[in-house]
Amino acid sequence: MKILVCISVVPDTTSKIALSSNNYVNLDGLTFITGPYEDYALSRAIELKESLVAENIEIILFHVGPESSEVIIRKSLALGADSAIRVNAKANDSLQVAKEIAEYVKLNPVDLILMGKETIDYNSGLVHRLTASLLAWESLSPVMALDISNNLCKVKIETVQGITELQASLPLVLGCQEPIAEWKIPSMRGIMSARTKEIKVLPPFVQPTFTTERDEVNEQNRKGILFTRENLNELIDIIKKESKS
Repeated sequence: MKILVCISVVPDTTSKIALSSNNYVNLDGLTFITGPYEDYALSRAIELKESLVAENIEIILFHVGPESSEVIIRKSLALGADSAIRVNAKANDSLQVAKEIAEYVKLNPVDLILMGKETIDYNSGLVHRLTASLLAWESLSPVMALDISNNLCKVKIETVQGITELQASLPLVLGCQEPIAEWKIPSMRGIMSARTKEIKVLPPFVQPTFTTERDEVNEQNRKGILFTRENLNELIDIIKKESKS
């Protein structure tokens, strides 16, 4: 059985975000990590590999990003993944990433695709659904529990009504969240073995669906004025002045 675990590389939530002179986010000094929800997905894949020895599970990491991402990929390999694929392209949007995953899987079949329910930078939560649509597979998210037996997946997903238990046949695309697994910490043996594991670099299968021509962040000074029903005319006067300036 082959499990493809798709990971994102995102800024650590404790990092201080600052803008550069051209109004882009200044990446210097930022700490990058594997997306937390992808950590859950990878951890569950490792648990399945350890418990279902007879299935001979192979875990393949998949990432769309630049060469600088390989440091993070190595950390994920140290946890227990067997190999990694890096598509050498900047991830611009969910559809582009989904197309890259789908095109790879069409050429290199897998049984199960695991990923986070969303990334913590853009939080679109669309990649698993788009990937499943492109492959004509079933998709479930957010998955809180996963077990596999006889080519059948038993999952628990969070819904507006509560927790729902479902069964579905492979192949599947699953978006994962806590408490599907406990986060893993790489062992020294895992760290050493990760150095020799293959990270295969592929050119992009598709072109980005858009390019950024201009990107600006407008700084706005908050006036800190409280308006009540009695002084709404003052608010209208301020709006008129601001619209003319």
